[in-house]
Amino acid sequence: MKQKAEVLQRIQEVGLLAVIRAEGPDQAVRITDALAAGGVLGIEITFTTPDALGAVRRLAEKYGEEIVLGMGTLTEPAQAAAAAEAGARFLVSPHTAEGLGKAMVETGLPVMMGALTPSEVIRARTLGSDVIKIFPGSLFGPKYFKSLRGPYPDLKLMPTGGVSLDNLADWFAAGAFAVGAGSALIPKDAVRDGRWGAVTARAEAFVEKLNLL
Repeated sequence: MKQKAEVLQRIQEVGLLAVIRAEGPDQAVRITDALAAGGVLGIEITFTTPDALGAVRRLAEKYGEEIVLGMGTLTEPAQAAAAAEAGARFLVSPHTAEGLGKAMVETGLPVMMGALTPSEVIRARTLGSDVIKIFPGSLFGPKYFKSLRGPYPDLKLMPTGGVSLDNLADWFAAGAFAVGAGSALIPKDAVRDGRWGAVTARAEAFVEKLNLL
């Protein structure tokens, strides 16, 4: 297993985590295949996906270190160890809670706890979050994110929710460590209809925009 610092560096290098909420493991793998074909190599499988652990096991075996693979939407402490055992290389929660945060940190994996307000940001840092996930990013946007970074210039902050092709550059200009993207990167209609080429094309567009930053 790569050391935490190496995984964090890889996340910063890829810059983009695809947040995958699928109908099951087969669909999660298919979405990942389409994204990877387009150059998106940061993959977060959410626990809201049925048999999410099975999906991560399959992806870890298939891709190895080719992608940086993690699990998100952790809401229960027991999920942390299960995710690590399945092959996740980073853990993401939508909120900050003491028991959950402790379990995530104990895995030794990079941890991203969710926060929105300054007080929540500091609580996440105190509990050991390596990167603080600003969620939902769509609520206040890049301007709020930039203001939030003002008093905490040394913290690694990552917006999730509300990240799109149109504002991708704005998030990084505001100081994002990386960004998380869901439906703007993975069109729901394309997934529903099995138009995997459209998912790959969207991934390519995101990667092209990232490469210009």
